[in-house]
Amino acid sequence: MADFPFDAVLFDCDGVLVDSEPITNRVLCEMLGELGWHLSVAETMRIFVGKAVRDEAALIEARTGVAITTEWLMQFRARRNAALERELVAIPGSASAVRALHATLNARVAVASGADRIKVELQLAKAGILDCFEGRIFSGHETPRNKPFPDVYLAAAAGLGVDPKRCAVVEDTVTGATAGVAAGATVFGYCPQELGHSSVTALHGVGAAHVFRDMAELPALLAGWPGHNGG
Repeated sequence: MADFPFDAVLFDCDGVLVDSEPITNRVLCEMLGELGWHLSVAETMRIFVGKAVRDEAALIEARTGVAITTEWLMQFRARRNAALERELVAIPGSASAVRALHATLNARVAVASGADRIKVELQLAKAGILDCFEGRIFSGHETPRNKPFPDVYLAAAAGLGVDPKRCAVVEDTVTGATAGVAAGATVFGYCPQELGHSSVTALHGVGAAHVFRDMAELPALLAGWPGHNGG
């Protein structure tokens, strides 16, 4: 589509393409409880959504007095992945939106996630859209800095051979939206409801250009984005 206003679309994964946050945070809640930090799942989500658990090791250690080792993180990932394999479902409308944009942009779509690659690939496979992102999956665990820094979005844009300023980024948390804005992209915030996603106000507050509630609307939203050819 020659007149599409963006050269590429870069997706976050958790909370944007797959409804993983309640599952991941339930497992994390259980494991924090085993260390003596007792939270509800909602409280765990409020603290950890949009953040890599390994990046919050100092906070966990401060609250529990227990050193967060590589072995503990590996156990968390194993328990998390087993739960995701059993329970994960796609965000409604995400698969059709991805496939439409994949076709429109001649495959110039990517996933830029703060999560580890194994988790991202597992989740995209469960959602039935891994084929849309083959060779175009970027993990913040593999960049010098994870979100909220822009590194993973800059890596994704470079991997697609496009200027980050010509990219649309789709995010659902302040952490991720901050990263997209810092990369110079136009950030679209997804907020179907506020449990597990940053609020509309918070997303706008860090520079999201627009916040929407239905993933099925995304292709048309991007295609008609204001400012393109004076439109």
